Amino acid sequence: MRCFVFLLSLILAFSAPAMAQEATGTIATENSTAQDAAIAIRMRDILAALGGYGDVTVMVNEGVVTLRGTTTSTTDALALDALAARIEGVVAVRNQVSETTDLAERLDPALDRFRARFDQFILFLPLALIAATVFAVIVFIGFAIARMRRPWERLAPNQFIAEIYRQLVRIAFVIFGIVIALDILNATALLGTILGAAGIIGLALGFAVRDTVENFIASVMLSFRQPFRPNDTVEINGDQGKVIRLTSRATILLSFDGNHIRIPNATVFKSRIINYSQNVERRFKFSIVIDRDADLQATRNLVENTVQALPFILTEPAAQTWIENLHAAGVELVVTGWIDQNETSPVRAKGEALRQVKLAIQGAGVSIPDATQSILLTRDIVRPDPVESTKVDAVDASEDASLERIVSAERDMDMTEDLLREDGLKE
Repeated sequence: MRCFVFLLSLILAFSAPAMAQEATGTIATENSTAQDAAIAIRMRDILAALGGYGDVTVMVNEGVVTLRGTTTSTTDALALDALAARIEGVVAVRNQVSETTDLAERLDPALDRFRARFDQFILFLPLALIAATVFAVIVFIGFAIARMRRPWERLAPNQFIAEIYRQLVRIAFVIFGIVIALDILNATALLGTILGAAGIIGLALGFAVRDTVENFIASVMLSFRQPFRPNDTVEINGDQGKVIRLTSRATILLSFDGNHIRIPNATVFKSRIINYSQNVERRFKFSIVIDRDADLQATRNLVENTVQALPFILTEPAAQTWIENLHAAGVELVVTGWIDQNETSPVRAKGEALRQVKLAIQGAGVSIPDATQSILLTRDIVRPDPVESTKVDAVDASEDASLERIVSAERDMDMTEDLLREDGLKE
């Protein structure tokens, strides 16, 4: 009996590992099959939820997912690789899905998208109409305010600046209307994109038309500052003449030769401007050379008194004469005198004063040296010495008055644009 029990024990000892191994293999196989089925079900549920994958079949074996069938686009077919790989337990993916060649199936998604967007548009239309109405009302109010003339003409020094004010009001109300409309549509984030694009475009245009922008800004500044007025005699960048008008692009002068001079406002704004009409009093100056042996003090007093005694010379400031330099030919005297340029021509006053000073010096026996040497070949012909009149010629400003009439006629002919005002503040 003991031998039988011992023999049975040995048989059980040797057969137990084999039975255990068989039992383990059966369990692993059953678990793998269940997991494959779970993966297949999970994948089919995902495809059903996404839609558009009705022709795709799913097979799973030992964690390897095999996909077969057709889709309406290659992109949808390639997206299945990443989608299947994210499911737990998937070892590999065999994607055998291709794009369908059926035209009707390929058009169906596009038609569905069109219908969905049309439905969204129908739902969005009432809100869009309300936003558009609010925008139109705000813009209408802004343009109505901009069309008002009195407030802008009172604030602005001229029509050009008034129009700029009106344009700024229009732009401000348009931007305000856009902001309100986008807020109604719950799309205010779009405003930042629009303003950013507008800023970039504005910067590019600014570089492209830099000279034009500079000229425009200079026109605005000149119209505010008003450094001169119509009929003023000015010198700008070396050009002299009387001011006709200031436009949004250039300053127009009438030269003393009767020619038009157009100077860009950017140049005018940056240049040195001499306004001879700013003050009524104006000084002329000239030089004269006398002999070294002359009594310089007496001659200087004579010249000064001669100029001061002229009827067109102002008493205050008084005429002056001083010794400027010593030359090889003689002593140089500088003579100045002041006139009322509204009544007296500066160039004619200077010429007449020079003539009277020459007569006074010669009458006092002081010679005016001539630095040149000349050889005269003449016969013995007696010529009488010329007698020059000491009468003071008229030196009124008739020529300037004629130029002013020309300027006034030019302004009356074309009054379309002028940034200058007679009653405006002058710099």
